[in-house]
Amino acid sequence: MKKKIALVTGGYSGESVVSYKSAKTIQDHLDNNLYDVYLIDINREGWFYINGDTKILVDKNDFTVNIDNQKIIFDAVLIGMHGTPGEDGKLQGYFDMLGIPYTGCNAATAALTFNKRYTVAVAKMAAISVANSIHLFKGIAFKIDDIVKELKFPIFVKPNAGGSSIGMSKVFNSDELPAAIEKAFNEDSQVLLEQMVSGREFTIGVYKNNEEITVLPITEVSANSDKTFFDFEAKYEGKSIETTPALIDDATKQKLEAAAKKIYAVFNCGGVVRIDFIYNEVEQQPYMLEINTIPGQSAASIIPQQVKAAGGNLKDFYSNLITECFNKIK
Repeated sequence: MKKKIALVTGGYSGESVVSYKSAKTIQDHLDNNLYDVYLIDINREGWFYINGDTKILVDKNDFTVNIDNQKIIFDAVLIGMHGTPGEDGKLQGYFDMLGIPYTGCNAATAALTFNKRYTVAVAKMAAISVANSIHLFKGIAFKIDDIVKELKFPIFVKPNAGGSSIGMSKVFNSDELPAAIEKAFNEDSQVLLEQMVSGREFTIGVYKNNEEITVLPITEVSANSDKTFFDFEAKYEGKSIETTPALIDDATKQKLEAAAKKIYAVFNCGGVVRIDFIYNEVEQQPYMLEINTIPGQSAASIIPQQVKAAGGNLKDFYSNLITECFNKIK
């Protein structure tokens, strides 16, 4: 009998636009011979099952939908939502309470990795190289002079939670800091200021395959000449250069893969995650930037590129993620 899978998308943040693109890719590649897939859109207006023009309210008491007087009980949830509440542990905790299996990381890991500052703090404790940074909270006074004393320019200023580079700026002097900090605070109540690490930028998809931590082919990312860093436009509007597999020597490849596997294990990740690095060629050392526990799956996204470069296909890849989520509860 086919499993009933709820494909959850949408969200309460500006990243919802990316969620819908990811959900379309996932839905187009799920194996219909194995799964009956139900698209669930969670947004500020409510939680709804969507099928063409059909829109049915989800019962939040047990996460079920009633279709033609039949109560649909889901066997598992495939989370295809970026931002809150799907990437920050809230939905994961809800599904834990209901006893419904779901893809990806557990609630604790999702909540931790959604907070960029706490992520780099844990990484640093595990002897994983990270950039120097400062954590600001809305409502708590700070001084620009103190920031400049502690961090060297250029500095990346970004919302502490969220992804897709929304609200992020790269600043080159103290005069640019106030506006960049205000921009980031418009997206989040916490802001991370991070000293830039020089080097090549790489991103690596990591997942579990038969309980073995497995890395996908490494992608090198560089913004087009008109971009100063890998921002939202670079990620989702084609204004970047992505090379998969990356053109690197074996020593660099081994260091990046070892770091990615270690991070996946240290943070107790699940499903597929994407870990971003800067590789400092002078030090010959990878620096972790952040962990994306629900990486993009749109046509422009990196994970689908890496799956293809590995010789795989998305149908089998997504089936593996669903199988793993059932294995976690055994």
